[in-house]
Amino acid sequence: MNAKQWLERTELLIGEEKLNRLCKSHILVAGLGGVGGYAVEQLCRAGIGKLTIVDSDIVQPGNRNRQIIALKSTEYRKKTEVFRERLTDINPEIDLTVLDEYINETNIDDILNKSFDYVVDAIDTLTPKVLLLVKAKKKEIPVVSSMGSGGKFDPAEVQITDISKSHHCKFAAAVRSYLRKYQVNEGIDVVFSPETVSKSAVLATEGEPNKRSIVGTISYMPPIFGCFCAAVVINNLLK
Repeated sequence: MNAKQWLERTELLIGEEKLNRLCKSHILVAGLGGVGGYAVEQLCRAGIGKLTIVDSDIVQPGNRNRQIIALKSTEYRKKTEVFRERLTDINPEIDLTVLDEYINETNIDDILNKSFDYVVDAIDTLTPKVLLLVKAKKKEIPVVSSMGSGGKFDPAEVQITDISKSHHCKFAAAVRSYLRKYQVNEGIDVVFSPETVSKSAVLATEGEPNKRSIVGTISYMPPIFGCFCAAVVINNLLK
């Protein structure tokens, strides 16, 4: 085998040529929470050679039930910095760009002003999420977007489909509604679950920026969404 020792198992599965394709790919992952954190780690461990990660949050105590970097020892640290350490510890040779930013109209063009092979959208706030999707679509960058994993419990319900075919997910419905304002109706892969969210799992919030509610979440659902997002990227890159 010609692969570095840590990638030997990957090369055994997909072959040298496809592994080299992953090593030469550049992926943007926006949002490093429960979904995005698992997505970016799977991409790194699969051999993706160049990653750009974007998030402006810090690790909170309440993140420990579902986020891969959330430990007692990482509380109140910037997520981007914890991931910088983690990803370079997995692959010291990775070409990593770290953006400690909140995506908005001011910075979105600069963020996307690179040659990306794929975008993973794991943002859980509607406005920056739709902005990223619209801009990526306009630039013809392939994108996979995570819909709501909160309030979901059954992993067998999780699906991958075009956004136009997503259903029974309030967050997906809101995203579709906003996208229609930009004449975007299809052509975006999404990971979603149609499982009904119990009203008792949703808590309204007051005074918390960018969040109208907190949704109960079980440990394994955001990771499943994140792994599905990574799988979409890898499988499409290797077609």
